[in-house]
Amino acid sequence: MQILAKRLKELREGRRIYQRELAEILGMSFRGYQNYETGQSEPKLATLIVLADYYQVSIDYLVGRTDAPDFQAVKTEE
Repeated sequence: MQILAKRLKELREGRRIYQRELAEILGMSFRGYQNYETGQSEPKLATLIVLADYYQVSIDYLVGRTDAPDFQAVKTEE
């Protein structure tokens, strides 16, 4: 299972929400959302942003670039 699919499922189950409910929140079909959790398709950037905002995590966490779900301040070099 892809990391994105796994994390989407874990986050949704952690909130105790059904796939159908989340699909409605996202304004998409149940089957379309279900495909995200099975790894059969991946969300577009706009949908990733909505999901990250909904779960209050970073997109980097959703896609597996970090294991820290919290937003972290970006450090810039001076």
